[in-house]
Amino acid sequence: MGEVEYRGRRAVTLENEHLEITVTVEGGHIAAITDKASGVNPLWSPPWPSMEPSAYDPAKHPEYGLNAESKLLAGILGHNLCLDLFGGPSEEEAAAGMTVHGEASVGLYEIAASGDTLTQRTVLDQAQLAFERKIRLAAGTRTAQIVETVENLSAWDRPIGWTQHVTLGPPFVERGKTEFRASATKSKVVESDFTGGKGYMKPGAEFMWPLVPCLDGSHVDMQTFVDLEVSGAFSTHLMDPSREDAYFAAWHPGCRLALAYVWKQSDFPWLGIWEENRSRDSAPWNGVAVTRGMEFGASPFPETRRAMIDRGGLFGVPGYRWAPARSKVQVEYAATLAPAGSVDELGL
Repeated sequence: MGEVEYRGRRAVTLENEHLEITVTVEGGHIAAITDKASGVNPLWSPPWPSMEPSAYDPAKHPEYGLNAESKLLAGILGHNLCLDLFGGPSEEEAAAGMTVHGEASVGLYEIAASGDTLTQRTVLDQAQLAFERKIRLAAGTRTAQIVETVENLSAWDRPIGWTQHVTLGPPFVERGKTEFRASATKSKVVESDFTGGKGYMKPGAEFMWPLVPCLDGSHVDMQTFVDLEVSGAFSTHLMDPSREDAYFAAWHPGCRLALAYVWKQSDFPWLGIWEENRSRDSAPWNGVAVTRGMEFGASPFPETRRAMIDRGGLFGVPGYRWAPARSKVQVEYAATLAPAGSVDELGL
């Protein structure tokens, strides 16, 4: 299938009887996984206009903010790839033009769909990594099988960040209604309060999923999107090491759809849960965005490269992935969107 336009963006689609998957040419984001019967896409579409990263100019587009995150935010949609960084650049990297979560989320991809498979490829020039993603959506199924390959083009073994930044949004995400399940065990709240005083989780608290300690001494069950007017949070969760597969699932009772991602625990041992519930007042957020990021990857927290390496890991589990010199590393995962009467109906 040839290119289409999605929210004013160049994109390519892959579809069968049940689902339509949309991938942007710039940024390579899985922008939508749409249930064709209901028209519902659980993935996040920001409440601001989307633009191509190549067209972004900080002098001309101050509505997206003026920092290292702005270029990404101008074009972010749904599920974006964080490679080879999960988090923000250092001051020196930002001055050199690097963006939050690395080149992969703002780069140009070659994309082609043939039969039941969509293939996207790009080369991260600064990181010296080649990336390929194959998405297969077989006829009659509601599950997309995804294979990613990262090739280190340099002559150096390197520690890299590699995270699937899956972000869900309205109408699928709703305060006090959307439910979640995950194969999570030991958990920790990020140490710093990045919400400007609007967070409710206790910074740095360690706990067992799903009951997170709060500032007021109470506990909140993270299996339901919090029912607060304004809130923000980030916590990380070690996927059960006793299971070969890790997963998260999300369900909205009104949509009666469940979205689930399943992956190998050894590939991506961490699930970072980011909550943005009208807490950010700066551009482009403007106090209106509602999201929940279910970000599975090789690192527990979004942070600079130096902080990632200095932290080393958490709970005795490494916090980055090695990319051997002149070698390829491959991972596989799957995304399912299906009608369901409850979040547990998928039987994960």
